Amino acid sequence: MSEFGSRLRELRHAAGLTMEQLAEASGVSARAISDMERGHSRAPQTRTLAALARGLGLEPEQLGELEGEARQQRSQAGGRPRLCELPRAISDFVGRADELDRMRRHALAGLGPAPVAVVHGQPGLGKTALAVRLADQLRDRYPGGLLYLDMRGTDAEPVATGDALLRLLRALEVGSRRIAETDDERSSQLRAVLRDRRCLLVLDNAGSEAQVRPLLPSEGESLAVVTSRRVLGGLEGVERIALTPLAPHESAALLRAIAVQAADPRAAAEVEAVARYCGHLPLALRIAGTRLATRPAWTVEHLVTRLADADRRLANLSTGDIGVATAFALSHAQLGKPARELFRRLAHVPGVDFAATLASVLTGAHLDDAPDGLDELVDLGLLQPSGPDRYRFHDLIRLFAGERLRNEEPPGTRAATAKRMSDWLLTTAIVAGRWFEPGYGSLPDGWTGLVAPAGEEEADAWLQAERANWLGALRSASRGGQYQLVVDVAEAMHWYSDKYVRSGYWYEVYGLSRAAAAQLPDRRQEVTHVNYFSWAATHCRGRPDEGAEIALDAHRVAVELGDVKEQAWALRYAGDAWRHAGDDERGLAACREALRLFDVAGDHDGYVQAQLGVARGISNLGRYHEAITECFAVLEQIELRPVAARPALSARVCAHTIATEALAESGRWAEALGEAELALPFAAEYGYAGYLGELHLTIGRARMALGRRDEARPSLRIAVELLIEKRYRGRSELAQRSLAELG
Repeated sequence: MSEFGSRLRELRHAAGLTMEQLAEASGVSARAISDMERGHSRAPQTRTLAALARGLGLEPEQLGELEGEARQQRSQAGGRPRLCELPRAISDFVGRADELDRMRRHALAGLGPAPVAVVHGQPGLGKTALAVRLADQLRDRYPGGLLYLDMRGTDAEPVATGDALLRLLRALEVGSRRIAETDDERSSQLRAVLRDRRCLLVLDNAGSEAQVRPLLPSEGESLAVVTSRRVLGGLEGVERIALTPLAPHESAALLRAIAVQAADPRAAAEVEAVARYCGHLPLALRIAGTRLATRPAWTVEHLVTRLADADRRLANLSTGDIGVATAFALSHAQLGKPARELFRRLAHVPGVDFAATLASVLTGAHLDDAPDGLDELVDLGLLQPSGPDRYRFHDLIRLFAGERLRNEEPPGTRAATAKRMSDWLLTTAIVAGRWFEPGYGSLPDGWTGLVAPAGEEEADAWLQAERANWLGALRSASRGGQYQLVVDVAEAMHWYSDKYVRSGYWYEVYGLSRAAAAQLPDRRQEVTHVNYFSWAATHCRGRPDEGAEIALDAHRVAVELGDVKEQAWALRYAGDAWRHAGDDERGLAACREALRLFDVAGDHDGYVQAQLGVARGISNLGRYHEAITECFAVLEQIELRPVAARPALSARVCAHTIATEALAESGRWAEALGEAELALPFAAEYGYAGYLGELHLTIGRARMALGRRDEARPSLRIAVELLIEKRYRGRSELAQRSLAELG
């Protein structure tokens, strides 16, 4: 028995209290009082002493004596090794305010079983630092002790549960003779101690649920914080904290806290670049900051230059005995052989994220088995879910996967895998795009691909979700000389591209197809794709002068070839370009000539498109009555001519939209409202935000003019949301002014 324990017992006896009575009076458990009196636990902290003094009714002088005994016992124990001590906290901790707040609230909830928090995420996110930070902040709340144990879950041989139980019991000053023999008994013993004392356990780097489950408190006010690269989904009733990379401003703050060079306000842009190259990963940021801090001659710009080299970035993100790649390798070593193959081959994916189908293509695994491999990567923090059934790499882990790919597969295998992926993406893109093309509009007979869109909606969803991937594959096919494949993809997107006419990537798509077509012997095919490129320059990139120049080149070649249809399309695109450049008379003349040539060529789809160009040009010249007449003529021609479904829908929506604007400008508000409301379902089916925005703007203005002000507001708000692109600025400002008039 220690002198402190002996003195505590004397005071309790003098007060005429049993242990249970003192426990009730002080709020300190009877088990804890018993351990203190027998010297089986270290002397209590100040808050516990104060609680005991209140329960004993001590005078200040007696409390002072008891505190002296406690200090003496703590000083005597100071020379002995302390088990399970917290690691050194970092002084420049940044961010994680929300996560810390969630864990504090969980610890203080006071309902149900003892609180347990699981902090999980990929390597390098600072899980350990967060747990230690929390323990340091809550130190006074847990007078029973702050205990830390590295479970070494990423090692080849993690800490055995029995060994962990033994270490924790010893750290809690349970005598060796009192420690139970079996793991089950030790687990029960640990729970009993944690129930009677208020302790905080940090179980760091856990490898599995089975490893830590026996170590968790069951009742009482002790708190366990478990960190792991795995989700540990088998643990029930826990608060899960999924860590993500730091926010950009937090990354910059961490770099400035570590390195004096980064604190220079003049280096703000370079600091942001370093943070970006580090993927806002705390481990990478700390290494980068340390390298900068230990090299006074370096500037932040010098570090940016080093990190800009993607092939050397991981090598530059290491210092001393720590490195980003080393941290990733610990998780990689735990993968099974199939998961390792999947991990490295995912480095072939050109886009930011991907679906399980692409994983199946890369490995040849059955589509039903692909999610299992992806889940294994997610569970180890090497991959993150990015949405329903989609996945993504952290930027630095992608680089690590690329290194594994180069080190573990020969060049021939890599090239064959990349081509298989690219060909699959582009073939599927063709099938999806053709749902919108005249003459197709369905899956090919006998199609057995992994993706089988059942209609335009599913085809559109795939093309948008995988856009970065099929675009990357298109670039690869262009570099690899697969010119006809490039042209076929672009051709399949011709009418689909109208749905996203303001998207800049079509300029690249049709730039690649024009260049590819130029390498093929079919010059008619080439002039078609020159025309498409003209459209993309005018409508997608907002470069009408360039669009007109390209269209005139196409027209010259079409004349040489005697191709009347492509002459008409060239003039149609030139007319659009001149109109967008502000030369409405020249644009109108080009569209009228295109209309004549389309009629000669028997291109009915092109005919109604050229007639719309005429209507738009007339309206721009302020001849609204003529424009309205021309729009109704377009609607008649759609019924009279065999116009394909998608071009017909496009022409119908455009005709109604031009007509509503002309009616509105003529002050014919009731007619404008009726026409716009009639057109809305067609515009919704077509899916182009610009048409929908224009129609809602007209509806809102018409309702205002007709005195239906309350009904106008929702339509004007929708118009503002849809007409957000800068090329709609005039229309968006009109919608905002109209809203302002409503108050």
